[in-house]
Amino acid sequence: MFWRTSMEDQEEKGPSGNNGLRQLTMSPHHVPPKKIQSWFRFLLLLSVALFFLCYVHSINSPSWWENSLLREHYQRLMNHTYQVQRPPSYRVHPKHLLKVDNQFPTTTTTTNTTNTTTPTHYHQAYPRNYRFIMDVGDVCKNNTPFLVLMVPVSPGNVEARDAIRRTWGKENVVQGERVRTLFMLGLAGGAVQQQKVLQESKLHCDLIQSNFVDTYVNLTIKTMVIMEWLATRCPMATYAMKVDSDMFLNIDNLVLMLQRPGIPKTNYLTGMIMWDIPVIRQKSSKWYVPEELYPNPKYPTYTLGMGYVFSNDLPRKFVDISKTITPFNIEDAYIGMCMSKLGLAPTPPPDRWQFRTYNTKYNRCEYSRIITYILGSPQELVNYWMDLKSKPGPPC
Repeated sequence: MFWRTSMEDQEEKGPSGNNGLRQLTMSPHHVPPKKIQSWFRFLLLLSVALFFLCYVHSINSPSWWENSLLREHYQRLMNHTYQVQRPPSYRVHPKHLLKVDNQFPTTTTTTNTTNTTTPTHYHQAYPRNYRFIMDVGDVCKNNTPFLVLMVPVSPGNVEARDAIRRTWGKENVVQGERVRTLFMLGLAGGAVQQQKVLQESKLHCDLIQSNFVDTYVNLTIKTMVIMEWLATRCPMATYAMKVDSDMFLNIDNLVLMLQRPGIPKTNYLTGMIMWDIPVIRQKSSKWYVPEELYPNPKYPTYTLGMGYVFSNDLPRKFVDISKTITPFNIEDAYIGMCMSKLGLAPTPPPDRWQFRTYNTKYNRCEYSRIITYILGSPQELVNYWMDLKSKPGPPC
């Protein structure tokens, strides 16, 4: 199309309009039309061959256009309308709960008897600085789950929790495998809200709460506390997933993916993989990370935080390695940093197109085939789920 447009421009914008084209055809250096046609056919066949080779290569490896789409998606996230100003300080827990310095990050070093300094330890994101003030008992010991879905959510977001309980969170047995959905909360915003959380916990028995301040900037702490719970309370589960509260999760497709032959049961992390993502240094951005917290210009390869799946041997490894990593507030990139420090890397899912981000409109057939989609509201989740699961007839 570009070549054709260029030729038309030459005809219209030559030295003397149509006379310019006439002079071109009468030039002694003019190439006969048959030769032009032959060259055009050759170039066309060459382009088709190159396209075919690129397509074959893309089946088994991340293609350039796929990476481009991921970068475009990331830039959309960076320019999202929910950008906020950086909080005045990185305070992560109240002084009356923990006897540690509140500035983020905090580091300590230790020495041995020969005065040789050991590697620096970073404590703020290390989950064993915090304690569980509400738990769900021995839910994993009584009925060991194949998959645990851990949902980080703010204490006041009851609507999101109720929507999940009515949809994918109510499924206890999926494709013959036991599944458990739990919600991770930080400290509530006052005594009244905390009392409501306690009542909700008695009613549903699916809330876990820890004593860190529940804010966006502390999402890395929240994620690491999830890893601590999985490592200490539910180590016998085969897989776990950290999934955001605004997600549509096709739980059947997720379990079917994990049941495929060849899916690893150790050192396995998968989801929508992000490569070569630049660190945001703009202070007005919600995703701003200062150089003193993360000096590199790009993040290590990681899985997008909307929902990533991992073998349940990894949480303990994440907890242990987190002591050696400077904490920063981009939780999914932080998990990617933990993987990198462990000498591991995320694995692409068998069908990459099943992990989706945003959609323009609901399509029953498409939602029957994917694993994740980000939604706009809890009501959307309920509406789409009911249509997909309750409406008679095949989805496609």
